[in-house]
Amino acid sequence: MEEEITVLTNIIQRRRSIFPVSYTGQEVPVTVIKQILESANYAPTHKLTEPWRFIVFRNEGKIKLGAELARLYKETTPVHQFLQKKYDSIIEKAHQSSCIITLNAQLTAKVPEWEELAALACAVQNMSLTAEALNVGAYWSSPGMIADLKEYLNLGETEKCFGLFYMGYHNEEPRAAKRTPIEEKIKWVES
Repeated sequence: MEEEITVLTNIIQRRRSIFPVSYTGQEVPVTVIKQILESANYAPTHKLTEPWRFIVFRNEGKIKLGAELARLYKETTPVHQFLQKKYDSIIEKAHQSSCIITLNAQLTAKVPEWEELAALACAVQNMSLTAEALNVGAYWSSPGMIADLKEYLNLGETEKCFGLFYMGYHNEEPRAAKRTPIEEKIKWVES
């Protein structure tokens, strides 16, 4: 048991968001993507609703998704706030990534929306830790355009997109976490 906690703690502590600019271009195999998604399926879920739903975009699919995100950015951004650099960056991120997974939740009346979102977040944490263990870079992005993706993603009436999970192999050097001590975030009540 001691060995397992050491491995788990190491993976948790070294996990970092790795952005597409750092991806090498090497394709992440479908078997590895499936392994990462399988770990999501074991997240905690109140009343076993298992709300997480994913759409995996690869190859031409991710390029088209990038183009749609850029189009939405341009369409929904006031002219005086539009940045060509940001527009180009949206397209470039899609090209740099091996795949992009949309992070969707199927919402039900069984539990409040925040509980389904919490379950989705736990699923994404499982994905992030599994990606780290497999040396795959990943990060959860939540640009404003996701609110307008429902039709493009063909989501059901009760489904909602909460983000994009970019993935790709990388050569980044490990970097230390920037965290304040946990003691500053805990109150103990014992009587």
